Amino acid sequence: MAGVGLLSTPYTVKEAGWASLAVPILFAFFCCYTALLMKHCFESKEGISAFPDMGEAAFGKYGHIFVSIILYSELYVSELPSLSRFSTLLGPICRHLSTCRGFQLDSTHLFGILTALIILPTVWLKDLRLISYLSVGGVIATVVLILCLLLIGTTEGIGFHPSGQVLNWSGIPFAIGIYGFCYSGHSVFPNIYHSMADKTKFIRALVVCFFLCVLIYGGAAIMGFLMFCRDTKSQITLNLPQHTVGSKIALWTTVVTPLTKYALLMNPLARSIEELQPARLSNIFWCFILLRTALVVSSLFDAFVIPFFGKPCNAGC
Repeated sequence: MAGVGLLSTPYTVKEAGWASLAVPILFAFFCCYTALLMKHCFESKEGISAFPDMGEAAFGKYGHIFVSIILYSELYVSELPSLSRFSTLLGPICRHLSTCRGFQLDSTHLFGILTALIILPTVWLKDLRLISYLSVGGVIATVVLILCLLLIGTTEGIGFHPSGQVLNWSGIPFAIGIYGFCYSGHSVFPNIYHSMADKTKFIRALVVCFFLCVLIYGGAAIMGFLMFCRDTKSQITLNLPQHTVGSKIALWTTVVTPLTKYALLMNPLARSIEELQPARLSNIFWCFILLRTALVVSSLFDAFVIPFFGKPCNAGC
């Protein structure tokens, strides 16, 4: 649940004011409550195992179709920044790699392709328990990133400077959009619930999860904005002094984080498409590989084609 979205949380304080810190708390409350409702739905009737099943139970087959379109579109689109963020962060640093043996390829596209190649083997994993071990790396990376921000703010002469406005209503929609992306992992809760060995611990896991998310997102927002105030950029890593060890650790940690989470979010979409295929095709190993490879390639293509997804923001500043 906690990932690279925290890089933009300091910018929400700049745009919407300190009152915007209430937004992640509200998201945590509603996401936790709806996850509890989801659990009750699964236990209330046999055969309900995913969000589309709940849509069908409530509104019939059209409800199933509508919820499926919304759910899997959200999962697919939420993965596009994972591919573009890698190139956004490393592109400005490695511009000298844009030409290779006379072949012109700007750094944004080069690192986007490299990211897809690195992510691809993780998408081929089908067992969520194996993917969960991979996601542990993302958890560690998130904690390291928070510690790096604290280290840089206290030891590199930057310091923390109380400032900023209390509330800017025009920036609240922006804050809602950022924190909505931060909590987009809510969509994989059905898969996590059904993969748990002891489902009675699901509620406890939810409470701990969202409590930690509020601390992580809130802590990153407060520290990042107090460090750079009105100079805070759209991603806090763009503000960090590049010559320090802490900044370099934070940068590479940020690169690792989306690579560990991509497979977990893409897995429900891949499974839903596999269920639509005839059994004789879905059980073939190469069909399984080709389908998941096609999803990665298509998301890479969309990240390059859709305006602003693949373009560095403030990277040249």
